[in-house]
Amino acid sequence: MVFRQSKRSPCKHARRGRGVLGLAALLALAVAGAAAAQFGFFGGGMRLPANPDYDGRFTFTRLRYAPNGAWSHDYPRADQHLVRILAEITLIKTNTDAGNVLRLDDPGLFKYPIAYMSEPGFWRMSDAEALNLRQFLLKGGFIIFDDFEGRQWNNLEEQMRRVLPESRWVQIDVPHPLFDSFFEMKTVNFPHPMYNLPPHYYVIFEDNDPNKRVIAIANHDNDVAEYWEWSDRGLFPIDFSNEAYKLGVNYIIYGLTH
Repeated sequence: MVFRQSKRSPCKHARRGRGVLGLAALLALAVAGAAAAQFGFFGGGMRLPANPDYDGRFTFTRLRYAPNGAWSHDYPRADQHLVRILAEITLIKTNTDAGNVLRLDDPGLFKYPIAYMSEPGFWRMSDAEALNLRQFLLKGGFIIFDDFEGRQWNNLEEQMRRVLPESRWVQIDVPHPLFDSFFEMKTVNFPHPMYNLPPHYYVIFEDNDPNKRVIAIANHDNDVAEYWEWSDRGLFPIDFSNEAYKLGVNYIIYGLTH
């Protein structure tokens, strides 16, 4: 079961982040000498690695869905890099050795308070998966949707109506507390890494009440994990990679403390 923490209580496992850190440079040091296959690989006919046994540590949990492999975009490097940043700059007990890939109807989902989904524009699910995700969110879970653009929004909206038909999406921006849970972000308007698109951020509040916790966040017209994946290769400007990491860390801290 997912356990909630009061949103008024600071996370005892986190150091408050102020100012700009060279997070992409820090990652390069953190992964130096690490095994390239630490999280395992997906694609090219290779099978997914087994999910780790639950041991109480924060473990990055990615959601897998049918009918194609869109869910695996940026996997596993993005997942691995974000948890290494968490381990380096916070006091959260973080599993840097392995991550989860779970189906939406997996009962193991309730052991992990935060779930991540890539490319929800292609997401389809069964009724059982919709019910399990609904229960996860209403019991205290937090879901991050990332890497989708334009009209792909329509599919996310359609699928979430099956999960939470009573809920509605609301656009947010700085200074919402979600963007201030660890790093004080002055802006979240860093560009999409692949397309000339300004990002937009939409959330679902518990009971549709903006004074209650956020249970879902959607990075529309952005691909934050693309920055995480390639941050150690210098593919994108380091300033944008840093902002993407700050956003990811804020999401995790928010999800663990609300």
